[in-house]
Amino acid sequence: MYTSFFGLQEKPFAITPDPRYLYLSERHAEALAHLLYGINEAGGFIQLTGEVGTGKTTVIRSLLEQLPGHADVALILNPRVTPAEFLLTICEELHVPVPEAGRGSTKTLMDLIGRHLLDTHARGRRVVLIVDEAQNLGTETLEQVRLLTNLETATTKLLQIILIGQPELRTLLDQPDLRQLAQRITGRYHLDPLSADETSGYVKHRMRVAGATAEVFTPSALREIHRLSGGIPRVINVICDRTLLGAFTQEDHRAGAALVRQAASEVYGRPVPAPWLKWATATAAVAAVALVAVGVWAFVAQRPAARPAEVSPGTEQAAVGPAQAMQTGTSPAPAVELASPGTGAAPEPVSLDELLVQHANDTTTEAALGKLFALWGAGYEPARGKGCDQATRQGLECLFQKGSWAQLRALNRPAILTLTDDLGRSHQVVLTGLGDEHAEIDLGGESREVSITALSRYWFGDFLLLWRPPLAVVKSLAPGMRGEDVKWLRDSLRATQGLPAAPPGNDVYDDDLVRLVQDFQRQHRLAVDGVAGVQTQIALDTALNATESPTIVPPTAGG
Repeated sequence: MYTSFFGLQEKPFAITPDPRYLYLSERHAEALAHLLYGINEAGGFIQLTGEVGTGKTTVIRSLLEQLPGHADVALILNPRVTPAEFLLTICEELHVPVPEAGRGSTKTLMDLIGRHLLDTHARGRRVVLIVDEAQNLGTETLEQVRLLTNLETATTKLLQIILIGQPELRTLLDQPDLRQLAQRITGRYHLDPLSADETSGYVKHRMRVAGATAEVFTPSALREIHRLSGGIPRVINVICDRTLLGAFTQEDHRAGAALVRQAASEVYGRPVPAPWLKWATATAAVAAVALVAVGVWAFVAQRPAARPAEVSPGTEQAAVGPAQAMQTGTSPAPAVELASPGTGAAPEPVSLDELLVQHANDTTTEAALGKLFALWGAGYEPARGKGCDQATRQGLECLFQKGSWAQLRALNRPAILTLTDDLGRSHQVVLTGLGDEHAEIDLGGESREVSITALSRYWFGDFLLLWRPPLAVVKSLAPGMRGEDVKWLRDSLRATQGLPAAPPGNDVYDDDLVRLVQDFQRQHRLAVDGVAGVQTQIALDTALNATESPTIVPPTAGG
């Protein structure tokens, strides 16, 4: 209805969990990274919780789009079932044939699942069970879930289970009779509501994805959206959708705070007052009390004139004094100092969006590539062809992908981040440092410290980094391979453990080397697949400092 009016390709605030609209706030990005890491981990449970509407299901949908090729997933959306029905659903999701006579037998179903897991393990694949709304699982079904984790080989759990639920899931798993299951949870993560800045970024992000080219919500409207939604994405969606509809009916291309309050009133089915109204009400109450006090004092002050014999001179002056002070405004009050222009008051901080606009000429792809190459002691000339081709000629390689702060931290290399400002324009900035809460970017020829929260508002995961490959030919190393490259991998992994090089001739990628790679990947929060791909090789190079490459994480923060 209102999409064409605002120049949108589709409705931006549908409540269905579309991964295209996933806003990677700091918490959502970390949650997604935890789940991706958990899929490659060796068995056990991962627990993700959050209040209703905080984006848990959307994160799961995004996770399913980023699954590694060696993973098979069974997704259960309705856990209100009996243990036998639960197992049967797993079989159906994994396409395991079930004879009609065994559909109601937990033993038959467990045997079928066990054989399937052993078969997939033998083929080098992983099986992941994802249970949404897990707080609705019954105690007997949860016990069946625990028994599933007993399916294992001598060295490996055959099934990774991810439980997604509301905060009640944590209370459920804290019950004494479920302690055996709780002890097997290897990772817990909780999604909090969005902050005020994140709410603003979330709204703008969804509008951009839907095709908006101009700002529709005013800054005051964005503040009201956060106040009235509590930062819950699902509630934000509903309020924003009603606000856009209201603006359309009024033929207004800008939505202000009053329109947001009107939309929220329709959503909640009750009037929603402006935030200043409670202060006005409180002020009116104070004023009313003051007027009553004035009236009382005035009454007391007038009594001596009617009955002078009952009031002494000192008492009359004492009684009249406060009333006079109240009427003339001479009562003592704390002084309030106001900062005046030219008095040395601190300047208003400049937002990242304003900085990007100010330095637009410095945030082009060519400018960013020049800065990134310089950090490696290399040269980049726009007229000499593609940047990655120039990098290869100088012994470097490009890695371009969509990821999270956790991945950048693991790779630990300067990177070009693609930022999108509030007007939808792209900017390329070089990330030169990454701490726990702040990052350093090169902007306007200066190193600037910016909060990760502020950056996350404009960064949607795209990054490009350079790395110096330790091998003559860039390739992934996998089980079954042999040669000097495999020997280098084994010796490098042993070096990270303070061990000497392996004996000569040990150049086969065997099970022992797979375990060494998995241990290293697990330690550095990489995908634990036993394959030494690009990311594993970069992390290994960082751990050894073999090529003296530039890094972004300080040694104390990087572990």
